[in-house]
Amino acid sequence: MRVKLPFTKMHGLGNDFVMLSGPEIAGLDLHPDRNKETLEKLAAFLCDRHFGVGADGLILPVKSSDPDKFDTRFVYLNSDGTWAEMCGNGIRCFALYVRDLGLVNKDGFTVETLAGPISPRINPDRTVTVDMGAPILEPGKIPFSASDAKAPVQRYELTVQEQQVPVTPVSMGNPHCLIFQDELPTALDPAVYGPLLEKHPAFPAKTNVEFVQTLSRTHLKVTVWERGCGFTLACGTGACATAVGAIMLGKAENNVDVELPGGILHIQWDGNPQSPVLMSGPATYVFQGEIEVPAEIFPKVPV
Repeated sequence: MRVKLPFTKMHGLGNDFVMLSGPEIAGLDLHPDRNKETLEKLAAFLCDRHFGVGADGLILPVKSSDPDKFDTRFVYLNSDGTWAEMCGNGIRCFALYVRDLGLVNKDGFTVETLAGPISPRINPDRTVTVDMGAPILEPGKIPFSASDAKAPVQRYELTVQEQQVPVTPVSMGNPHCLIFQDELPTALDPAVYGPLLEKHPAFPAKTNVEFVQTLSRTHLKVTVWERGCGFTLACGTGACATAVGAIMLGKAENNVDVELPGGILHIQWDGNPQSPVLMSGPATYVFQGEIEVPAEIFPKVPV
């Protein structure tokens, strides 16, 4: 027996997502607080590019637990069914999606996420600017485990395959490991070092990995290895973390374009650790549809 589930497909610079319109859909209860394992299985099924819709992640809007403080709640799972605190491209798609659905009735609003409050604003051209909050630079909060690491951690040498690799860890609600390729005698191969750094013991919650080329003080080029996904065409939080790291290291101006395989995001940060990072970029609808999902994925009790 299979269950028919309606969905929407969206992407932000090629970083693609399956969007569900809410936790109560097709007569099912998909609320993350009640059916965590169900959502994990559903995310892995829907995101599979052979048997499912195909995506880097699953996004679900949920009513906030504190509606006086938040307009809505953002739920995100990676393509392998693991949970993520935030997704920069995903939050732009989410913002446009919930506004178009009428789940919020204004262009600027506050979203509850596992990374804390996030404030997107839909621009007149339907691009989205997101106040991503201040970067997290304390090692224990990233989290980055190194007894001698002091905030901000810059060019910390990790041993990877018997090589000393200078890393700059930054969190934008989820952990990132920045590798500035121009600081190495030979550029690292992202296909080799991405998965090794993702699971390095220094990152107890695993990490996203950005391999950065500094093209100019206003233009950075990044290859992204995402935790739980592998290579992706874009990563919004990764672009923010990259800009923060480059600005801290004196490599970039406070307004910088971050070029990802799927396109460019514009990032602003004034260099003050308490100041928010602003990210601007597109969110695009791909298609809507209905997919048959194996019934055994879902809980027995309907909504």
